[in-house]
Amino acid sequence: MTLTAESLVADLRAVADPEVHPNRHYRGGGGVLGVRMGTLFDVAKRYTDLPLPEVDRLLDVEEYEPRLAAFCVLDFFVRRSRVTQDEREARYRLYLDRHDAIDAWDMVDRAAPRVVGEALRHRSREPLLDLARASDPLRRRTAVTAPLAYTRPVDTAGIADLLRIAEILATDTDPVVSRAVGTALKHAGAADPAAVRGFLHRLGDRLPAATRRAAREKLPARE
Repeated sequence: MTLTAESLVADLRAVADPEVHPNRHYRGGGGVLGVRMGTLFDVAKRYTDLPLPEVDRLLDVEEYEPRLAAFCVLDFFVRRSRVTQDEREARYRLYLDRHDAIDAWDMVDRAAPRVVGEALRHRSREPLLDLARASDPLRRRTAVTAPLAYTRPVDTAGIADLLRIAEILATDTDPVVSRAVGTALKHAGAADPAAVRGFLHRLGDRLPAATRRAAREKLPARE
């Protein structure tokens, strides 16, 4: 079977039921087909080898689920053990070039760590710092979510950059961003507790209480 954006959308429509699965968590500007998330992931996995031009076409679809599926396809592909550097780079570039298609937090969370974070594991993380200063809260969410890649396996330099980004976003009042900051700090605390304890000590009350609680959630108990 030839894998195309059109056939993926047709497969999603075939299993859609907007009355049963209205996907009310989606607050973006497109429509909703009504596909259960587990089913969407199953469909997307069958399209892991979807050519990149077809993934790009998916990102032009108005409805939410085909665009989320596109980011799932990118994520599934780069999880492969034999993905080449060129293949990884192409998917990283597509994610950033088409960030305009992201209008939901779960699109970021699904793909940013492996598609963006892993692509920058051995490179400058300056693109993430640029995203952290963007006016779009979903770009800022990408900035602090992508470095989750460095919490497993642990990359101390990557976690240091995660903390730099978390400091830039420490007082961000948009919940799309502030919740992601808390999540990033929570996982960083499990990977490098000393670094996160130092971060909490240094920033103190500059961090909102909810973010401090999240950051402490996975810290080992003190002796």
